[in-house]
Amino acid sequence: MSWQQSLEQGLLRAWYGKQSWLVLLRPLSALYTCLVRRRRARYLCGERSQWLPPVPLIVVGNITLGGTGKTPMVLWIVSFLRSRGYRVGVVSRGYGGQPPHYPWHVDPAGEAAHSGDEPLLIAQRVHVPVFIDPDRSAAARALLAHEAVDVIISDDGLQHYALGRSVELVMLDAERGLGNGRCLPEGPLREPPQRLDSVDLIVSNGAPADQDGRYAMHLRPTTLVNLLSGDAVPLELWQGNREVVALAGIGNPQRFFRTLDSCGFAYETRVFADHASYSVELLGDLPPGKTVIMTEKDAVKCRNLAQDNWWYLSVDADMSDAFADALIALLPPVSLSPTSPQE
Repeated sequence: MSWQQSLEQGLLRAWYGKQSWLVLLRPLSALYTCLVRRRRARYLCGERSQWLPPVPLIVVGNITLGGTGKTPMVLWIVSFLRSRGYRVGVVSRGYGGQPPHYPWHVDPAGEAAHSGDEPLLIAQRVHVPVFIDPDRSAAARALLAHEAVDVIISDDGLQHYALGRSVELVMLDAERGLGNGRCLPEGPLREPPQRLDSVDLIVSNGAPADQDGRYAMHLRPTTLVNLLSGDAVPLELWQGNREVVALAGIGNPQRFFRTLDSCGFAYETRVFADHASYSVELLGDLPPGKTVIMTEKDAVKCRNLAQDNWWYLSVDADMSDAFADALIALLPPVSLSPTSPQE
Protein backbone atom coordinates (compact mmCIF):
# COMPACT_ATOMS: atom_id res chain seq x y z
CA MET A 1 0.00 0.00 0.00
CA SER A 2 1.39 3.41 -0.99
CA TRP A 3 1.71 6.30 1.44
CA GLN A 4 -1.22 8.01 -0.26
CA GLN A 5 -3.41 4.97 0.31
CA SER A 6 -2.20 4.72 3.91
CA LEU A 7 -3.05 8.38 4.50
CA GLU A 8 -6.47 7.98 2.89
CA GLN A 9 -7.33 4.89 4.92
CA GLY A 10 -5.96 6.49 8.10
CA LEU A 11 -8.15 9.56 7.69
CA LEU A 12 -11.22 7.44 6.99
CA ARG A 13 -10.57 5.43 10.16
CA ALA A 14 -10.10 8.62 12.16
CA TRP A 15 -13.25 10.29 10.81
CA TYR A 16 -15.54 7.32 11.21
CA GLY A 17 -13.86 6.28 14.47
CA LYS A 18 -14.47 9.79 15.84
CA GLN A 19 -10.91 10.17 17.07
CA SER A 20 -10.42 13.09 19.45
CA TRP A 21 -7.29 14.57 17.84
CA LEU A 22 -9.34 15.71 14.86
CA VAL A 23 -10.55 18.68 16.94
CA LEU A 24 -7.23 20.32 16.06
CA LEU A 25 -8.59 20.72 12.51
CA ARG A 26 -11.79 22.46 13.61
CA PRO A 27 -10.77 25.98 12.51
CA LEU A 28 -10.16 24.68 8.97
CA SER A 29 -13.42 22.75 9.11
CA ALA A 30 -15.31 25.89 10.17
CA LEU A 31 -13.84 27.82 7.25
CA TYR A 32 -14.69 25.04 4.80
CA THR A 33 -18.27 24.84 6.14
CA CYS A 34 -18.73 28.59 5.71
CA LEU A 35 -17.46 28.45 2.13
CA VAL A 36 -19.69 25.56 1.02
CA ARG A 37 -22.78 27.14 2.60
CA ARG A 38 -22.05 30.43 0.88
CA ARG A 39 -21.46 28.75 -2.46
CA ARG A 40 -24.79 26.91 -2.36
CA ALA A 41 -26.63 30.04 -1.22
CA ARG A 42 -25.31 31.97 -4.22
CA TYR A 43 -26.91 29.44 -6.58
CA LEU A 44 -30.17 29.29 -4.65
CA CYS A 45 -30.62 33.06 -4.64
CA GLY A 46 -29.76 33.37 -8.32
CA GLU A 47 -26.49 35.22 -7.84
CA ARG A 48 -24.84 32.45 -9.84
CA SER A 49 -26.59 30.90 -12.83
CA GLN A 50 -27.85 27.33 -12.92
CA TRP A 51 -28.77 25.41 -16.06
CA LEU A 52 -31.92 23.32 -15.75
CA PRO A 53 -32.37 20.62 -18.42
CA PRO A 54 -35.71 20.32 -20.23
CA VAL A 55 -36.25 16.80 -18.86
CA PRO A 56 -36.16 15.67 -15.21
CA LEU A 57 -32.67 15.15 -13.81
CA ILE A 58 -31.99 12.94 -10.81
CA VAL A 59 -28.77 13.54 -8.90
CA VAL A 60 -27.48 10.48 -7.04
CA GLY A 61 -24.85 11.85 -4.69
CA ASN A 62 -23.59 11.94 -1.14
CA ILE A 63 -22.34 14.34 1.50
CA THR A 64 -19.67 11.98 2.83
CA LEU A 65 -16.31 10.81 1.57
CA GLY A 66 -15.88 7.06 1.21
CA GLY A 67 -17.99 4.61 -0.73
CA THR A 68 -21.75 4.71 -0.18
CA GLY A 69 -23.07 2.62 -3.10
CA LYS A 70 -23.92 5.34 -5.64
CA THR A 71 -23.18 3.20 -8.70
CA PRO A 72 -25.44 0.26 -7.69
CA MET A 73 -28.16 2.82 -6.97
CA VAL A 74 -27.75 4.37 -10.42
CA LEU A 75 -27.96 0.91 -12.01
CA TRP A 76 -31.14 0.15 -10.06
CA ILE A 77 -32.77 3.43 -11.05
CA VAL A 78 -31.90 2.94 -14.72
CA SER A 79 -33.42 -0.55 -14.76
CA PHE A 80 -36.48 0.49 -12.76
CA LEU A 81 -37.29 3.55 -14.90
CA ARG A 82 -36.81 1.62 -18.13
CA SER A 83 -39.27 -0.97 -16.84
CA ARG A 84 -41.76 1.91 -16.47
CA GLY A 85 -41.24 3.07 -20.04
CA TYR A 86 -38.76 5.90 -19.51
CA ARG A 87 -35.78 6.39 -21.79
CA VAL A 88 -32.81 7.06 -19.53
CA GLY A 89 -29.39 8.63 -20.00
CA VAL A 90 -26.56 9.09 -17.53
CA VAL A 91 -24.03 11.87 -17.03
CA SER A 92 -20.93 11.80 -14.87
CA ARG A 93 -17.75 13.70 -14.20
CA GLY A 94 -15.78 10.66 -15.37
CA TYR A 95 -13.34 10.73 -12.47
CA GLY A 96 -10.02 9.12 -13.39
CA GLY A 97 -10.69 9.21 -17.13
CA GLN A 98 -8.81 11.26 -19.71
CA PRO A 99 -10.79 11.22 -22.96
CA PRO A 100 -9.58 12.81 -26.20
CA HIS A 101 -12.11 15.61 -25.66
CA TYR A 102 -15.09 16.71 -23.60
CA PRO A 103 -17.95 16.01 -23.58
CA TRP A 104 -17.21 12.33 -24.17
CA HIS A 105 -19.70 9.65 -25.17
CA VAL A 106 -18.73 6.51 -23.28
CA ASP A 107 -18.32 3.46 -25.52
CA PRO A 108 -19.18 0.22 -23.67
CA ALA A 109 -16.31 -1.40 -25.59
CA GLY A 110 -13.97 1.46 -24.73
CA GLU A 111 -11.29 1.92 -22.11
CA ALA A 112 -11.61 3.05 -18.50
CA ALA A 113 -8.54 5.22 -19.13
CA HIS A 114 -10.77 7.39 -21.33
CA SER A 115 -14.07 7.30 -19.45
CA GLY A 116 -13.26 6.47 -15.85
CA ASP A 117 -14.28 3.21 -14.21
CA GLU A 118 -17.81 3.96 -13.00
CA PRO A 119 -19.17 5.45 -16.27
CA LEU A 120 -17.76 2.49 -18.20
CA LEU A 121 -19.31 0.04 -15.74
CA ILE A 122 -22.71 1.71 -16.14
CA ALA A 123 -22.49 1.71 -19.95
CA GLN A 124 -21.52 -1.97 -20.00
CA ARG A 125 -24.02 -3.19 -17.45
CA VAL A 126 -27.25 -1.44 -18.46
CA HIS A 127 -26.50 -0.26 -22.02
CA VAL A 128 -27.74 3.32 -21.74
CA PRO A 129 -26.08 6.41 -23.22
CA VAL A 130 -23.46 7.79 -20.84
CA PHE A 131 -21.72 11.14 -21.32
CA ILE A 132 -18.92 12.49 -19.16
CA ASP A 133 -17.57 15.98 -18.58
CA PRO A 134 -16.26 17.77 -15.46
CA ASP A 135 -18.88 20.37 -16.45
CA ARG A 136 -21.90 18.15 -15.96
CA SER A 137 -24.19 20.67 -17.65
CA ALA A 138 -22.10 20.25 -20.81
CA ALA A 139 -22.40 16.47 -20.47
CA ALA A 140 -26.18 16.74 -20.13
CA ARG A 141 -26.45 19.04 -23.16
CA ALA A 142 -24.40 16.61 -25.23
CA LEU A 143 -26.57 13.72 -24.10
CA LEU A 144 -29.74 15.57 -25.09
CA ALA A 145 -28.25 16.54 -28.45
CA HIS A 146 -27.44 12.92 -29.34
CA GLU A 147 -30.15 10.86 -27.63
CA ALA A 148 -33.91 11.03 -27.08
CA VAL A 149 -34.26 10.62 -23.31
CA ASP A 150 -37.04 11.26 -20.82
CA VAL A 151 -34.88 11.30 -17.69
CA ILE A 152 -31.22 12.07 -16.96
CA ILE A 153 -29.38 10.56 -14.02
CA SER A 154 -26.29 12.30 -12.72
CA ASP A 155 -23.87 9.83 -11.15
CA ASP A 156 -22.59 12.00 -8.28
CA GLY A 157 -22.73 15.78 -8.59
CA LEU A 158 -24.81 16.74 -5.56
CA GLN A 159 -22.41 19.64 -4.96
CA HIS A 160 -22.24 20.58 -8.68
CA TYR A 161 -24.82 23.34 -8.31
CA ALA A 162 -24.34 24.76 -11.79
CA LEU A 163 -26.40 21.77 -12.94
CA GLY A 164 -30.07 22.15 -12.07
CA ARG A 165 -31.88 19.08 -10.81
CA SER A 166 -35.42 17.85 -10.30
CA VAL A 167 -34.64 15.20 -7.68
CA GLU A 168 -31.82 15.00 -5.15
CA LEU A 169 -31.07 11.51 -3.82
CA VAL A 170 -28.39 11.14 -1.15
CA MET A 171 -26.65 7.86 -0.37
CA LEU A 172 -25.47 7.05 3.15
CA ASP A 173 -23.55 4.08 4.49
CA ALA A 174 -25.70 2.58 7.26
CA GLU A 175 -22.72 1.39 9.29
CA ARG A 176 -20.57 4.51 9.00
CA GLY A 177 -23.33 7.10 8.99
CA LEU A 178 -21.97 10.65 9.07
CA GLY A 179 -18.86 9.70 11.01
CA ASN A 180 -18.08 12.44 13.52
CA GLY A 181 -20.57 14.76 11.83
CA ARG A 182 -17.93 17.33 10.89
CA CYS A 183 -17.04 18.81 7.52
CA LEU A 184 -13.64 18.47 5.91
CA PRO A 185 -10.90 18.26 7.02
CA GLU A 186 -12.02 17.49 10.60
CA GLY A 187 -14.58 15.00 9.35
CA PRO A 188 -15.76 13.21 6.21
CA LEU A 189 -18.58 15.58 5.24
CA ARG A 190 -18.64 17.54 2.00
CA GLU A 191 -21.57 19.57 3.32
CA PRO A 192 -23.03 20.06 6.82
CA PRO A 193 -25.48 17.42 8.14
CA GLN A 194 -28.36 19.89 7.80
CA ARG A 195 -28.06 19.49 4.02
CA LEU A 196 -29.99 16.24 4.37
CA ASP A 197 -33.08 18.20 5.39
CA SER A 198 -33.37 19.68 1.89
CA VAL A 199 -32.98 16.58 -0.29
CA ASP A 200 -35.83 14.54 -1.74
CA LEU A 201 -34.71 10.98 -0.95
CA ILE A 202 -32.19 9.45 1.46
CA VAL A 203 -31.04 5.88 0.89
CA SER A 204 -29.12 4.03 3.59
CA ASN A 205 -26.92 1.29 2.14
CA GLY A 206 -26.97 -1.72 4.44
CA ALA A 207 -29.81 -0.60 6.72
CA PRO A 208 -32.09 -3.44 7.85
CA ALA A 209 -35.30 -1.75 6.68
CA ASP A 210 -36.90 1.53 5.65
CA GLN A 211 -37.12 3.74 8.71
CA ASP A 212 -37.53 7.39 9.71
CA GLY A 213 -37.89 8.62 6.16
CA ARG A 214 -34.78 6.81 4.96
CA TYR A 215 -34.96 3.94 2.50
CA ALA A 216 -32.85 0.81 2.92
CA MET A 217 -30.71 -0.58 0.11
CA HIS A 218 -29.32 -4.11 0.21
CA LEU A 219 -26.57 -5.27 -2.12
CA ARG A 220 -27.24 -8.85 -3.17
CA PRO A 221 -24.35 -10.87 -4.66
CA THR A 222 -25.57 -12.78 -7.68
CA THR A 223 -22.86 -14.21 -9.95
CA LEU A 224 -19.15 -14.56 -10.47
CA VAL A 225 -18.04 -13.46 -13.95
CA ASN A 226 -14.73 -14.45 -15.53
CA LEU A 227 -12.79 -11.43 -16.79
CA LEU A 228 -11.40 -13.21 -19.86
CA SER A 229 -14.16 -15.52 -21.02
CA GLY A 230 -17.19 -13.65 -19.70
CA ASP A 231 -18.53 -16.91 -18.27
CA ALA A 232 -21.06 -16.15 -15.51
CA VAL A 233 -21.52 -18.62 -12.68
CA PRO A 234 -24.35 -18.20 -10.16
CA LEU A 235 -22.94 -18.17 -6.65
CA GLU A 236 -24.88 -21.24 -5.63
CA LEU A 237 -23.29 -23.18 -8.52
CA TRP A 238 -19.71 -22.04 -7.91
CA GLN A 239 -17.37 -25.04 -8.05
CA GLY A 240 -14.10 -23.14 -7.92
CA ASN A 241 -11.72 -22.42 -5.08
CA ARG A 242 -13.03 -20.96 -1.86
CA GLU A 243 -9.60 -19.71 -0.78
CA VAL A 244 -8.97 -16.67 -2.95
CA VAL A 245 -7.32 -13.29 -3.25
CA ALA A 246 -9.86 -10.50 -2.74
CA LEU A 247 -8.96 -7.35 -4.68
CA ALA A 248 -10.71 -4.02 -4.09
CA GLY A 249 -9.98 -0.46 -5.19
CA ILE A 250 -13.21 1.18 -4.01
CA GLY A 251 -14.23 3.77 -1.45
CA ASN A 252 -15.25 1.23 1.20
CA PRO A 253 -13.42 -2.07 0.55
CA GLN A 254 -14.58 -3.59 3.83
CA ARG A 255 -18.11 -3.83 2.48
CA PHE A 256 -16.83 -5.99 -0.38
CA PHE A 257 -14.89 -8.20 2.01
CA ARG A 258 -17.95 -8.67 4.24
CA THR A 259 -19.89 -9.73 1.16
CA LEU A 260 -17.27 -12.39 0.43
CA ASP A 261 -17.57 -13.50 4.05
CA SER A 262 -21.30 -13.96 3.57
CA CYS A 263 -20.61 -16.04 0.45
CA GLY A 264 -18.33 -18.42 2.35
CA PHE A 265 -14.97 -17.38 0.88
CA ALA A 266 -11.67 -17.37 2.75
CA TYR A 267 -9.33 -14.74 1.36
CA GLU A 268 -6.25 -12.63 1.59
CA THR A 269 -6.82 -9.01 0.69
CA ARG A 270 -5.28 -6.59 -1.78
CA VAL A 271 -6.53 -3.05 -1.16
CA PHE A 272 -5.91 -0.22 -3.61
CA ALA A 273 -6.94 3.41 -3.73
CA ASP A 274 -10.42 4.24 -5.00
CA HIS A 275 -10.32 4.62 -8.81
CA ALA A 276 -6.82 3.09 -8.91
CA SER A 277 -5.19 2.70 -12.34
CA TYR A 278 -3.96 -0.88 -12.56
CA SER A 279 -0.81 -2.08 -14.28
CA VAL A 280 1.26 -5.24 -14.49
CA GLU A 281 3.66 -3.72 -11.96
CA LEU A 282 0.92 -2.75 -9.51
CA LEU A 283 -0.60 -6.23 -9.59
CA GLY A 284 2.74 -8.03 -9.74
CA ASP A 285 2.53 -9.49 -6.23
CA LEU A 286 -0.69 -11.43 -6.82
CA PRO A 287 0.02 -15.09 -6.05
CA PRO A 288 0.39 -16.99 -9.34
CA GLY A 289 -2.26 -19.60 -9.93
CA LYS A 290 -4.53 -18.43 -7.11
CA THR A 291 -8.12 -17.45 -7.87
CA VAL A 292 -8.67 -13.69 -7.73
CA ILE A 293 -12.08 -12.17 -7.03
CA MET A 294 -12.56 -8.43 -7.40
CA THR A 295 -15.32 -5.87 -7.62
CA GLU A 296 -17.03 -5.15 -10.92
CA LYS A 297 -15.66 -1.60 -10.75
CA ASP A 298 -12.12 -2.98 -10.62
CA ALA A 299 -12.83 -5.49 -13.36
CA VAL A 300 -13.47 -2.85 -16.03
CA LYS A 301 -9.84 -1.73 -15.57
CA CYS A 302 -8.27 -5.19 -15.29
CA ARG A 303 -9.54 -7.08 -18.33
CA ASN A 304 -6.43 -6.39 -20.39
CA LEU A 305 -4.28 -7.66 -17.52
CA ALA A 306 -6.42 -10.60 -16.46
CA GLN A 307 -5.49 -14.24 -16.15
CA ASP A 308 -7.96 -17.05 -16.69
CA ASN A 309 -8.65 -17.43 -12.96
CA TRP A 310 -9.65 -13.80 -12.36
CA TRP A 311 -13.32 -13.17 -11.60
CA TYR A 312 -15.51 -10.32 -10.46
CA LEU A 313 -18.48 -10.52 -8.15
CA SER A 314 -21.63 -9.01 -9.63
CA VAL A 315 -24.06 -7.48 -7.14
CA ASP A 316 -27.57 -6.07 -7.55
CA ALA A 317 -29.29 -3.46 -5.38
CA ASP A 318 -32.59 -4.42 -3.77
CA MET A 319 -35.00 -1.60 -2.97
CA SER A 320 -38.45 -1.57 -1.38
CA ASP A 321 -41.73 -0.93 -3.17
CA ALA A 322 -42.10 2.15 -0.95
CA PHE A 323 -38.90 3.61 -2.41
CA ALA A 324 -40.00 2.82 -5.96
CA ASP A 325 -43.32 4.58 -5.33
CA ALA A 326 -41.59 7.60 -3.77
CA LEU A 327 -39.20 7.94 -6.72
CA ILE A 328 -41.85 7.64 -9.42
CA ALA A 329 -44.03 10.19 -7.60
CA LEU A 330 -41.28 12.79 -8.10
CA LEU A 331 -41.28 12.36 -11.90
CA PRO A 332 -43.83 13.36 -14.53
CA PRO A 333 -45.61 10.54 -16.38
CA VAL A 334 -43.46 9.31 -19.22
CA SER A 335 -46.13 10.13 -21.82
CA LEU A 336 -45.82 13.81 -20.94
CA SER A 337 -42.04 13.96 -21.36
CA PRO A 338 -40.27 15.40 -24.44
CA THR A 339 -39.69 12.77 -27.09
CA SER A 340 -37.03 14.27 -29.33
CA PRO A 341 -33.40 15.16 -28.81
CA GLN A 342 -32.55 18.82 -28.22
CA GLU A 343 -30.88 20.79 -30.94
